[in-house]
Amino acid sequence: MLQKLRDKTSGWIVTVILGLLMIPFLFVIDSSYLGGVGAQNVARVSAPPSWWSSAPSWWPARLFWKHNEITSQEFRERFEQERARVRQQQGDDFDPRAFESVENKLAVLDQLVDEQVVRLAGEQAGVVIGDVAVREYIATIPAFLGADGKFNGDQYRIALASGNPPRTPAMFEQLVRTSLQQSIIPSALQNSGFVTEAETERLLKLLGETRDVEIAMLPEQPADTAPVTDAQIKQWYDTHTKDFRQAESVKLEYVEINGATLPPPAAPDEASLRKRYNDEKARFATPEQRLTSHILISTAEGAEAKAAKLATEAKAAGADFAALAKANSDDTGSKEQGGDLGWVDRGAMVKPFEDAVFAAKAGDIIGPVKTDFGYHVIQVREVRGGEGKPFEEVRDQLLAEQIKADRERGYTELAGRVVDATNKSPSDLASAAKTVGLPLQTVGPFTRQDASGIATNPAVLRAAFSDVLVQDGTASDPIALDESGNHSVVIRVAEHTPEQAIPLDKAREQVTAAIRADRTRQAAEKAADALLAKLKGGQTLQGLAESEKLQVSPMPGLPRTQPVPTPEINRAVFSAALPAEGKPSYGKIDVQGRAVVFAVTKVTPGDLKDVTAEQRQQLKQQLSQLDGMAAADAFIKSTRKRFLVQTTEANL
Repeated sequence: MLQKLRDKTSGWIVTVILGLLMIPFLFVIDSSYLGGVGAQNVARVSAPPSWWSSAPSWWPARLFWKHNEITSQEFRERFEQERARVRQQQGDDFDPRAFESVENKLAVLDQLVDEQVVRLAGEQAGVVIGDVAVREYIATIPAFLGADGKFNGDQYRIALASGNPPRTPAMFEQLVRTSLQQSIIPSALQNSGFVTEAETERLLKLLGETRDVEIAMLPEQPADTAPVTDAQIKQWYDTHTKDFRQAESVKLEYVEINGATLPPPAAPDEASLRKRYNDEKARFATPEQRLTSHILISTAEGAEAKAAKLATEAKAAGADFAALAKANSDDTGSKEQGGDLGWVDRGAMVKPFEDAVFAAKAGDIIGPVKTDFGYHVIQVREVRGGEGKPFEEVRDQLLAEQIKADRERGYTELAGRVVDATNKSPSDLASAAKTVGLPLQTVGPFTRQDASGIATNPAVLRAAFSDVLVQDGTASDPIALDESGNHSVVIRVAEHTPEQAIPLDKAREQVTAAIRADRTRQAAEKAADALLAKLKGGQTLQGLAESEKLQVSPMPGLPRTQPVPTPEINRAVFSAALPAEGKPSYGKIDVQGRAVVFAVTKVTPGDLKDVTAEQRQQLKQQLSQLDGMAAADAFIKSTRKRFLVQTTEANL
C-alpha cells in the first residue's frame, strides 16, 4: 500500500499540483519571510552585506542583506520615554491627547530607524565593542558608584533589578554594547569637526557688524470696501480650507465640592478639647534630654567585671569621671572628650542605653549597662525639657485645629458621597448632584484656547478633552482645583463637537474679511514697490518723506545681534545686499500689515580687536561642534539612502 501511494505522488504532474496548492499558503506567511516588516514590528532596516556592498535590494539578492527589526514594544518604550520628557518639560501645559499625534509617533520612529541605520553601518565597518570597553563604561555611570566614588557591584545589581523595565547584568551589558556600537561612528564624526582661523574671523566680523540704516513706515492703507463676489468667496474658501476650521469644543456639566462654603461645624465643647489635650499632651511638651557621658568596655572576657569596677570607682567621693573615661573607655569617638556624648534625645541611642539614661536623675552614675557594643558606665550630668504647656495656654490652638479637622472631615464625607452617587450612575451627574444636595452647573461650549470658569484649571482642561470622558460621557473622579485639599470638582462632558471645517455659509463673513485684508496687504505692497522704484531711480527717503507722507527714522550703527527695532526688521536689514559705493541698498518688509521700506547706507564689519582671545576660542569650539554635528547628520542621511527602510505605521 505504501509503495502504491509513493508511486502515485511522484512525477511532474504532482509537483505542479503541489506548487499550485502552495500559492494560497504564501499569502498567510508572515511578510518578514519575504522581505517585509514583521507582523508585530513597526519598521525594518536592511543593509547589504559588507562583502557585497552593491548587492541589489530585490529578491533573491535581498536574502544576503542584514535585517534589523524595530518591535512595537521597543517603539512603545521609547515613545513613553519621550512622553515623560515632554511632560516634565511642559508641566501643567502638557496635553497627553495632543502628544499622541501621528507626527510625534513618526518622529520617535524616525529616531529609532536612524539608530538601527548607524548600528548596521558600524557592523558593516567591522566595529566591535569588547568586554573591557563595556565594563569600563558601566563603571563610570554615577548610579552604580558607591559612597567612595568607586563602582559598587551590589548597588549595580540592585539598580538594574529595580529599573523599569528590570534587567539582569547580562541584559544591561548587551544594551551598553549596542549603544556604544551605535554611537561610536557619529561620536567620532562629531569630534572630528574643525573650523579654520579665517572662517572664525569672518564670522566674528559678521557678528560684530553694524549697519547705518533709514527706516520709513508708509501710511496705513485705507480699509478695502470694494465688493466681493460669490465666485471670489468660493475660490478663496476652497484654496484656504485650513483657515476656516472650527476647533474641537466641549460643554461641561459639573458639581463643585468646596469645603470653604460648607456650613461651619459646631464648636467643640470644653470636654472634647481637654480630651484632645490629654491625648496629645506630649506634643505640647519640650523634648526631654540628658547631658550624658559614658565609659565603654568592649565585649571581651572580663569586660563586665571591669565595667562594674569602674562604676564603683566613678561613684566614689571626689572621683573624676572624665579622667576615668580617658584612661579606660574603648569608645574612640568620645574618649578624648572624657566620654562626653552631649545632650542625648530619645531615639538617638540603642534601647538599653536609652532606657537606662532616661530612668536616671541628674548626677546619677549607672551601670554596667549591656548593649551590642559592650558594657557602659553612664554619667547623667544634667536633665532638661519634658515640661508641658498647661491646657489654658494651648486651648485656642486646639480649638482652631479641631474646627479645621471638622471642616476637612465634612468635606471628605461630602466628596465621598458625591463619588458614591456618580458610581451608581456614571452618566447621570444631575442625579448625583440632586442626591447630595449640590447644584449642577455648566460651562461652555469652549475650545482649548478659550476656556473659562473652572475649565481654566489645567487639570480640568486636560480631563475635559481626554478620550475617556469625551467618548464615554461618564463623570470624572474629583479633580483638585487648588492645593488646599478641600476644593474639587467632578465634571462630565455633556456635549462634544470635534474639529471640523466651517461650512461656507457660516464662514462667509470671515472669508470676505480675509479677502479684503489681502487686498489691503497687496495695496500696501504695491505702494512699497512704487516707493522702491523711486528710490532706485535716484531719490532718497528723506527727499520723499513729505510728498509720500513717510515716517523716516535714521538708525546709525544698528547691531546685527540685537533684535531692534523689531526682530523682523533687523533680519530684513541684515539680509539686504551690501550698498554699492555711494548708492544705498534698499528693501521692504511687512510689519503687522504696515509696509516698511528701508535704506542701508553703510556697513561696518566687526572689529577683531574688540574680541578677547577667550571669546575667539569659545566661538571656534562652538563652530567645530556644529561642523562635527553636521558631519554626523550627513553620514546618517547618506547611509540611510543606501539602506532599505520599511515601516508599518498601522502598528504604531
